Amino acid sequence: MTQVTAPEAILTFPHLRIQNANAISSPLTHGFPSITAFTGLMWALERNLAKANVPLRLHGVGVICHHHQEQTTQGYVRSFNLTRNPVDKDGSTAAIVEEGRIHLDISLVFTVTEKRAAGAASKLLSDDDTYTGPWASQAGALLSQMRVAGGSVLPSRAAPGRCVRPWLAVLAEDALERDKQFRQWRRQWLPGFALVGRDDLLADRLSRLRERDPQVSLLDAWLHASRFNHEPVPLQDGEPAPADGKQRWADPWRGAGSGWTVPIPVGYVALSPLHEAGSVLNARDTATPLRFVESVYSMGEWISPHRLTHLDQLFWRAETDEALGLYRCRNDYAPDPSQLPVTEETGQEDDDEIYPYS
Repeated sequence: MTQVTAPEAILTFPHLRIQNANAISSPLTHGFPSITAFTGLMWALERNLAKANVPLRLHGVGVICHHHQEQTTQGYVRSFNLTRNPVDKDGSTAAIVEEGRIHLDISLVFTVTEKRAAGAASKLLSDDDTYTGPWASQAGALLSQMRVAGGSVLPSRAAPGRCVRPWLAVLAEDALERDKQFRQWRRQWLPGFALVGRDDLLADRLSRLRERDPQVSLLDAWLHASRFNHEPVPLQDGEPAPADGKQRWADPWRGAGSGWTVPIPVGYVALSPLHEAGSVLNARDTATPLRFVESVYSMGEWISPHRLTHLDQLFWRAETDEALGLYRCRNDYAPDPSQLPVTEETGQEDDDEIYPYS
């Protein structure tokens, strides 16, 4: 199992403009790049930093989306805006490979530690800004030349009250002071929404569905939680029937204040044993062991950064379990019980969330 390293600082890239990022996050989901795309970016950036002699190691990534524009046609049924490929050499129409594109305005936050020799003094934790400023600038220059989830990084647009330059900040050792730092930083990420993990929602949905049908699988629960499930709202005792004679419908599984929850891929699980390096033909890397995998899915939630209570709730980190063949991203967000919505036992939503149907 992967061990969690305590961070020493955070490296922030505010308001990155990404053009034509990959909107198809898995075989079953679309609408935003997979979180594995950003962990992959984290590792690629760390390698580039090492080549530039910047001694920083990146451990986790937080994603805050300020704006997105998926390239699709509008309507009840949506389809991706596709490019027309040139004709073949014989003049016939070439086949179209479907690809989803999305334009993004995002902020990326990485947890950082310094790579240093045993017994050497820390440059990152020194009191002056001799290293933090130049290191952040070098990281920004490197990132501007990289692909982010398959998309191109465009020059950021300066605006009053908006920070667009990368910055590196050392975390305070005292927990109370660190919380104070986070309260200051999270205001810079507004308006926007941070993606956090909600594995608990999937477990709760599975438990509730199995009360109705013990044969329900985890996939059934995930599909059920990924959609709206409208049901007729029964009349309460003594409640008069609607004057218009229409039946009221609502989704008892998504009560008022349930949040903006979405199905997301969180990693991969092995389908085959680990093959030795170079033993599989046409592999991209002949120096690394290879195994075949499929996507692992869970639930996520888009939440405003000001609702996060501490810094650790923002970050996703890679977790590896060789025994299970599981390679997934995990987030430590847990909802504050005091902020959970109070619902009736019937699960009925507020009146403005109930839709009349003939």
